[in-house]
Amino acid sequence: MKIDLTNTVQQSLTSSHKELKELFNSILKKVASPKIDSSIKILYQQVETEIRKDILLEELVQITEAQTYERARYYVNRLIKSLTEVKNSKINDLNLNRWKEYEDIITDSLWIFNKRDNSGAHSAAYWGNFIPQIPNQLIKRYTKMGDWVLDPFFGSGTTLIECRRLGRNALGIDLSREAAELCKTNLAREKNPFNVTTEIINDDSSRADLKNHLNKFHIKNFQLVIMHPPYWDIIKFSGEKNDLSNAKSVNEFLKMFNDVLVNTSAHLEKKRYLAVVIGDKYSDGEWIPLGFLTMQEVLKHNFKLKSIIVKNFEDTTAKRNQKELWRYRALVGGFYIFKHEYIFLFQKK
Repeated sequence: MKIDLTNTVQQSLTSSHKELKELFNSILKKVASPKIDSSIKILYQQVETEIRKDILLEELVQITEAQTYERARYYVNRLIKSLTEVKNSKINDLNLNRWKEYEDIITDSLWIFNKRDNSGAHSAAYWGNFIPQIPNQLIKRYTKMGDWVLDPFFGSGTTLIECRRLGRNALGIDLSREAAELCKTNLAREKNPFNVTTEIINDDSSRADLKNHLNKFHIKNFQLVIMHPPYWDIIKFSGEKNDLSNAKSVNEFLKMFNDVLVNTSAHLEKKRYLAVVIGDKYSDGEWIPLGFLTMQEVLKHNFKLKSIIVKNFEDTTAKRNQKELWRYRALVGGFYIFKHEYIFLFQKK
């Protein structure tokens, strides 16, 4: 279905409030017909665009139910602006004049996912990798097509796969040779529809020469950094001395994390974002707030905290078949079982 709004809008400019509502109510009745498809083509001053039926209906209802003429005119102008103008921010490709269409973008601080995305090259086989929905959300919110994303702990390649799917260039670093080989295998299985660059570096993120790699691709900075470091020693990822999972104490872990932060954040563009995905740890009858300790480490540098997101924690491989045992341990030990992790979002000053 195609609707020409040009005459309707022109007539509304000189109409009374009652006449304006009648004009748009006639459009509303046409759009509301069950025979009309889920998307509608709108023509306004010879410019044609497409809009979802449910969103158009919502806009038309607001116009026709507005209590004052001024409010009705506001809704008319907002509708026309959404159809004819693009309003982008400096950090993403979202058209803010059509913000209602981005229902897949989460803006709440509690993220609940019933299951992980295992499509394409994504796999839960690598113990300790995070779910693809996390980098997917962050990349869409905080980068544009063609931007560069840095992942200093790429693991099996979850962030790099999402970058490839969303048309972002990516550079990943990981200390583990095993992880590097697995990541290469996974990326080989993932299509590259936007022909972006995905670079894998088997190196220590605290010492890697990132400037040299940036020069290689003729770019100055990264536009987003996503960190998913080890949650200290919960999982041993390698036998390497500089692996954060081999830190001998929480203070040593924070020192090693800080070294990675300093080396990588130096190449993050100003005003752009850093996300740190991390959980806490329970040891010797004590809850260790590893997430907040890591957050404080970042705030010692040139960053401001933008959000703390809490994400539900899936059952780990080790605990999946031991739910009753862990419930018993919690009752005996007086603690609660981990069911969440954090996504700390920072902006570089």
